[in-house]
Amino acid sequence: MRTVRRALAIGAAALLVLATPGPAGAASVDGLVRVSGGSPFAGCAVGATPDSVVYPNAEVEPSVATNRFLPFEVVGAWQQDRWNDGGARGLVSAFSRDGGRTFRRSVWPVSRCARGGLNYERASDPWVSIGPEGTVYGSALPFDVNTPRNTVAALTSYDGGRTWRNVTVLLDDTQPQFANDKNSVTADPVRPGSAYQVWDRLEFSPDLTEFVGGPTYLSVTRDFGRTWSTPRVIVPMAPFQQTIGNVIVGDPRTGALYNFYTSIQYTDAAGSGIVFARFEVVRSTDGGTTWSAPSVVATDSSVQPVNPNTGQPLRTGFGLPFPAVDPRTGELYLAYEGSDFTGGRYNQIQLVHSTDRGRTWSAPVRVNADPSVPAFTPSIAVTTDGDVGVTYYDLRTLRPGNTTTLPTSTWLTVSPRGGRHFDAERQIAPVFDHNVAPDAGGLFLGDYQGLATFGDRFRALFVTTNAHQPNNRTDVHFGQFRPTDLDRRVPAGATAGATAGATAGATAGATAGAVAGPRAIGPAATRPAAATRR
Repeated sequence: MRTVRRALAIGAAALLVLATPGPAGAASVDGLVRVSGGSPFAGCAVGATPDSVVYPNAEVEPSVATNRFLPFEVVGAWQQDRWNDGGARGLVSAFSRDGGRTFRRSVWPVSRCARGGLNYERASDPWVSIGPEGTVYGSALPFDVNTPRNTVAALTSYDGGRTWRNVTVLLDDTQPQFANDKNSVTADPVRPGSAYQVWDRLEFSPDLTEFVGGPTYLSVTRDFGRTWSTPRVIVPMAPFQQTIGNVIVGDPRTGALYNFYTSIQYTDAAGSGIVFARFEVVRSTDGGTTWSAPSVVATDSSVQPVNPNTGQPLRTGFGLPFPAVDPRTGELYLAYEGSDFTGGRYNQIQLVHSTDRGRTWSAPVRVNADPSVPAFTPSIAVTTDGDVGVTYYDLRTLRPGNTTTLPTSTWLTVSPRGGRHFDAERQIAPVFDHNVAPDAGGLFLGDYQGLATFGDRFRALFVTTNAHQPNNRTDVHFGQFRPTDLDRRVPAGATAGATAGATAGATAGATAGAVAGPRAIGPAATRPAAATRR
């Protein structure tokens, strides 16, 4: 493996804010606000190939963060103008100064379609986090599709997301045997000015015929995002093994950091089989300087999600971990898609819980209300009262025999401390047709959606589709909810479409669902199988 270059700072000029604020009125139901708007990249042809299809005005994969000391500050980001074969034209951010009633948008300068952006054709995987002093950190995955170039980029806002500075390339991979993927950034909850970027970096043989491995890399800032450390490995992998979906959560009581990820062990260099796929965690008590050995959290039992009536693949959050920490107690939670309760037929939302700093974990519990239908793409957050909230999508309104539409519902469910009893839920958006979503290795709303908290409130940033709008297939919405807003559940399985899940997951690849939706970076199609999610 060649030496990784020291991070290179790319300019400090801030992007101008788009002049039009996001609509303040309810675009859906129950006070939802439509945050996305017209694309700032309209007409940009950078990143096209003969086989590529771009979905104009299509937004996917939002991330959201709140300032725990400023109740009115909310910042989000998403992919804008999604491509079918990996990434988007660029990344767009939105910020609110009034608790989410109105938003204004700005462009992240991380791709060539953005004015003054980095010299990469596409961008993916936006992530945001806010430090205790108010610094907003962003993470992005810029890459080329016509060359092997790819990187992880950091950027920072000091004015609540209005402008973005210190755009930094953390490493500059130009050879096709290296592929960076599934990045995230987390602000340290107790060390002002510190934040952590993590991701997996896949390595192949120079001739691209063999998979070598995919360890977790870390880069740290100690000066409020002005500079970042040289990336280094914090979770080494055995031959033919990789991580994916690295996400750090920090305990605001002690400052302990926990990096969760999916660990996949392949049988050989061709990736022709899987020995195991499981969720693991490593822990740091010294601000990311040293890390513990991995602890196993749960088995990844997810299967490939599909439309139960047609078999059309759905690209969801399966195979990825979604962690959270209770800010009062330090208890840890992990939500994920799994098929433990369906015998491998289709995925449900599952959750495990640790009370001893991640050393041991509970048996999984089912989170979603209706066990008879597929549920997917969880997001999780914990309030200061200890309430555990999970958002997810499910197919409970899909009727048997309906092959023309894919009605999909969006839910928030809440459990008291411990995450054992999710007995209250709320539908937080109108039912929408999933068939309208961009097709990117499956119908795609994002590998993740956004969920954060402030006090006793859950703040959700998520995607739904727009019917009969081929040039505006999706939009991003924001909603804010208290646990008292939720309804008590009807008995599980009492809804229509109870047979909808009967054939879901028939393409069960069982573990390692993360292989769905590989993204293109140069001649990637010639590589052995490995899990990528751009």
